[in-house]
Amino acid sequence: MKKLLLAAAIAASAGTFTLPASAAVIVVQTAPPAPRDEVVPPPRHGYVWAPGYWDWRNNRHVWTKGHWERERRGYVYHQPTWAERNGHWEMTRGSWARGDSDHDGVPNSRDDHPNNPRRN
Repeated sequence: MKKLLLAAAIAASAGTFTLPASAAVIVVQTAPPAPRDEVVPPPRHGYVWAPGYWDWRNNRHVWTKGHWERERRGYVYHQPTWAERNGHWEMTRGSWARGDSDHDGVPNSRDDHPNNPRRN
C-alpha cells in the first residue's frame, strides 16, 4: 500500500496523475487532440461499433482505432469520453451498462421513465 501511495505522489508531482489502465477513469493535465476521422464500416449483425478514441498510455495520448464489440443482450455500450473538469482532463473508459428496457438509448439507471408505454 505504501508503494502505491508513493507512486501516486511521484506521478502527481510530475504534473500528471494517472490510474492503472484497468481503472474506469483517467485524470491528466493535458487535453486530448481532436478525434481522428474514421470510416465506420457497415453494420454487422450481433456487434456494436466502438469508435476510435484518444487513450492515455505512457504519459501521452495514443490513438486507439475503432473496433467491433460483440453485442451483449440487455446491455448498452458507452464509448470512452474525455471531459474537462477543474483545469484537468478526465477520461471515462468504455463500458457496458446493464438495462435499457424501452430501447431509447438511455440506460434504465439514468432514465426517468424506463418503461414508459407511450414511448416510441
